[in-house]
Amino acid sequence: MNYPLQDKLIKVGCSPLSLAQTAFSDVSSNYWAAQFIQQLSQRGIIAGFPDSSFRPEEPVTRAQFAAMVNKAFQKAQQRQPISFADVPSNYWASSAIQQAYTIGFLSGYPSNRFEPNQAIPREQVLVSLANGLEYSPSGNTESTLQYFNDASNIASYARSPIAAATQKQIVVNYPNVNFLNPTATATRAQVAAFIYQALVSSNQASAINSPYVVAVGSTTPTPTSVTIAQGTAIPVKYDKAEKILVTKDETSPLTLTVSQNVVTQDGAVVIPAGSQVVGQLKPATGGSQFVAEKLVLTSGQEYQLNATSDVITKTETVKKGTSVSSIIKNTVLGAGAATAVSAVTGDRAIATEEVLGGAGIGALVGLFFGKNSVDLIAIDPNTDLQMTINQNLLVSLR
Repeated sequence: MNYPLQDKLIKVGCSPLSLAQTAFSDVSSNYWAAQFIQQLSQRGIIAGFPDSSFRPEEPVTRAQFAAMVNKAFQKAQQRQPISFADVPSNYWASSAIQQAYTIGFLSGYPSNRFEPNQAIPREQVLVSLANGLEYSPSGNTESTLQYFNDASNIASYARSPIAAATQKQIVVNYPNVNFLNPTATATRAQVAAFIYQALVSSNQASAINSPYVVAVGSTTPTPTSVTIAQGTAIPVKYDKAEKILVTKDETSPLTLTVSQNVVTQDGAVVIPAGSQVVGQLKPATGGSQFVAEKLVLTSGQEYQLNATSDVITKTETVKKGTSVSSIIKNTVLGAGAATAVSAVTGDRAIATEEVLGGAGIGALVGLFFGKNSVDLIAIDPNTDLQMTINQNLLVSLR
């Protein structure tokens, strides 16, 4: 069997995020589930196949669904793990199945069986999500289920959880919203839509405007915006170099990438990983400090941002006769630092791609002429530039 890329990564213990794929050869932009698939792929919850396909109409097994659930939701253990008779310890999804069981999303069958390779029905997916998120229906269950023309086909055990899932707008029915098709095998596209809507229902994702989302009954409206409080930390990274060198007096433009989701207390993602923070390295008392100016979300939304890092005071001394190649390895330099290195070492061979924008190098040479050494501020961008927000920031969730 040719497993999805994510399943292959699970088997060998690698992170799917490092190979995340968001465009698939068999998912056109107007495909009914395209946005659900793209959003979950960006989050590393689902993945495509090595041939760049997604195969949206392929069935999902109970084992595959367990793996997806574990990636989508973080929950504390609800019950003790058990050993299923048909899930050997070396089975590729053994740990995923155990986790999905202990956090309350999936259960087994009589005779202590899990049936990991069984294609999972649509109603079972919805029951799993409702139970795992601990949703209960409000009002009369049967009244809610009357929305579906084929409600009589819903199994008795599934009726209450599916009513709850319906009220929470987790149900997505394509092509006809009035037909649930509860006993049909869930496809990869359908499971992607269900899981994404479950994230929306728990304020962990923004709603997607789809005509196939069932909107009926009492639901908790998703907030349209949220305030990120002053003092909130923004974790960032810089992929272009392992070190940045600047003089204590220079200002250099710098763009950083948000390294992990920033979420509210109730789990809503307000600054997705991959967003950009645009700002400058500026002189500060005793060193250099990153001052943020603009936040650009992955959606393209832009916000003025008042945030700063701590002041970085670590220094690195460059002396006359030092090899430039050893200084600039995996390093970018501010224009002032590049000028200082060139002037002190006498080596002008610093490529422009190794220099942050700023004052022209030629204009600064005189500042360092005749010096035998210079102290530069040495910045580890992946640890030293973590910043906090200095005033409340209102961000739209739409």
